[in-house]
Amino acid sequence: MKNNECEIQIVMPSGWIQTWRKKGQYHWMQTTNGVERVATAEQFISHILPILADGYSGPAKIRVIPDKLTE
Repeated sequence: MKNNECEIQIVMPSGWIQTWRKKGQYHWMQTTNGVERVATAEQFISHILPILADGYSGPAKIRVIPDKLTE
């Protein structure tokens, strides 16, 4: 799966979800509460990297949803 074939979500226990989707060659689209913003790859990484770091004990989770499942 490539990064333009899925949706990446940051999910909080409260139900708050921030969605990221690859847009074009150099940018990402961030959607939060229905508001869309264009972001750079650096901004995207700065949002998800702390959650992926070893020892992270916060409430946020990362969820990856493929556009289509392959067999």
